[in-house]
Amino acid sequence: MTKILRNAVLSTATIAAFVGMSTSAHAATEATATAQAEILTALSVAVDTADDTLDFGTLADGGITTSTDVVLGANGAIATCPANIVCGGTTDSPTFNISGLAASVVDISFKNATETLSHTGVSTDAITLKDFTTSAASNQVTLNGSGAGSFTIGGTLVATSGLDADVYDGTVTVQVAITGARSSACPAHAGGIRKGPSGMFRAAVFQPCATMFNEN
Repeated sequence: MTKILRNAVLSTATIAAFVGMSTSAHAATEATATAQAEILTALSVAVDTADDTLDFGTLADGGITTSTDVVLGANGAIATCPANIVCGGTTDSPTFNISGLAASVVDISFKNATETLSHTGVSTDAITLKDFTTSAASNQVTLNGSGAGSFTIGGTLVATSGLDADVYDGTVTVQVAITGARSSACPAHAGGIRKGPSGMFRAAVFQPCATMFNEN
């Protein structure tokens, strides 16, 4: 009788364990993750129509024998004028106005490291602009409480000897983007260089920057 009871207890324990495992295998558990998305306001940039010219002033060939750099600072003043070039006239840097989300930090960059200015004359003479700069510290602007900000640009003109007297035109493309978001290119403005009969030439920017949008 004792043997029978012992077997009965053992059998009951085995069944209980089996049923317990079956219940555990069919139990469901849950975990929750947070889902979110940030919608950014449109970000636009445009050149100030009252201050829209990147103007290197008048530059006269004073004995250029090789490529020579003339540097115009983002403050609108000539920073470097080599001895073999006579720099004069009125210089200026264009102002760009940004509109976007209040207090946003906006990155400024240039689509191309260099730009080429050409002319409509018979020759294929061209002038290079390079080493573009901005007035913004670390090329960043923090928009104010109204979502507005501004900056100016400068650059380096590569002067060479023997350029035809003509107007040389091209474009400079700036990019703006809220820090950490995808950037979009913005055609900033067209540039031109004029070399007169006296051997002087001038660089300028005329067209306003098109509006662009930044999307996350």
